[in-house]
Amino acid sequence: MQKTKLAIPTKGRGGMKDTVSDVFGRAKSFTIIDVVGKEVTKVEVIQNPAASYKHGAGPIVVKTLTDLGINTVMASEFGPGVTTMLEHFNITKVEVNRGTQVVEAIKEFLK
Repeated sequence: MQKTKLAIPTKGRGGMKDTVSDVFGRAKSFTIIDVVGKEVTKVEVIQNPAASYKHGAGPIVVKTLTDLGINTVMASEFGPGVTTMLEHFNITKVEVNRGTQVVEAIKEFLK
């Protein structure tokens, strides 16, 4: 069975009820979702360690997500630096619309 560990930049600590952030590197938090097959098995929220950085937030976020074993990231946009780093670490990018609720993004992903 396929296992996916997703990270979604979010606006707060609402987990599946939260909203996808408009920004990636400086998102307030990341909702981390484990999926086995077509079933969500775990949801946790982490604070973004680079949320307040003026410069260089992207590399710190990608390093953090890599350390957590993330293999897929869903976001409304990806800058060129983050895109390059995600590709380097073989992390799949999935674009979602701004303001989408996390639960709706996951439903679409699982289709």
